[in-house]
Amino acid sequence: MIRMDVDTTRKKGAHEKLLEAFGSGKADILLGTQMIAKGLDFPNVTLVGVLNADTSLNLPDFRSAERTFQLLTQVAGRAGRADKEGEVIIQTYNPSHYAIRFAQQQDYEGFYAYEMGIRRQLAYPPYFYTVGITLSHKDEEFVVRKSYEVMAYLREHLSDKVTFLGPTPKPIARTHNLYHYQIIIKYRFEDNLEETLNRVLDMTQEPENKDLRLIIDHEPQNFTYLEKEEYDKISIYGNACLFSDSAGRTLTDERYDYCRCGDATRPCCRP
Repeated sequence: MIRMDVDTTRKKGAHEKLLEAFGSGKADILLGTQMIAKGLDFPNVTLVGVLNADTSLNLPDFRSAERTFQLLTQVAGRAGRADKEGEVIIQTYNPSHYAIRFAQQQDYEGFYAYEMGIRRQLAYPPYFYTVGITLSHKDEEFVVRKSYEVMAYLREHLSDKVTFLGPTPKPIARTHNLYHYQIIIKYRFEDNLEETLNRVLDMTQEPENKDLRLIIDHEPQNFTYLEKEEYDKISIYGNACLFSDSAGRTLTDERYDYCRCGDATRPCCRP
């Protein structure tokens, strides 16, 4: 048996050595994490097993069903890729969940239709836009108070067509000795959004908020934890951060790449 995970693939070239050993028949079982779910083509693999397949379904993210379905269909494709028939065994505590059921049936169109119905009903992308606001501070009471201040400001200056979720702790609520709280904004059309978010960024430049870190993320791809890249960016560029959309445009004021403090001596506002 060959084990393939983050601990066994730390060294350079470890991935290739393990996969070459398995492909050459030196082991009959390849045990690993999600890294073995896609992109592998071994003609002699006839059985794929997935343990705790519904773990990701319990994550507080509206994409959890999509990602579970995607993972299961990808890993199922590792079996029976040549002349031999393949079999897939999925361990789950919730076999009736639609993501598990459609993955079992390999029904992509059925999953899409069902998932889009849920997203339309609950006002999630692609029918609505989302903005994620994450506030971080070493003092939890302070970041909770500031989160509610931001929420109150948003409610006051945005229309009643906007839906708010939070503020709540992020599922992984503390990293790097900081407590993280988040607010999610859902909207279709909102004329005051850009100006309001700029004012929220201005709040972080007040003296009492000098240690408060704030991220505004347009269409966040992960609601469960603060990505390392996100933390690194706010560590480098100051305590206020603007994220860009997929086209590379900043979410709010295009005169600033990251924040609005206007201090040319700080890396966040250098030209």
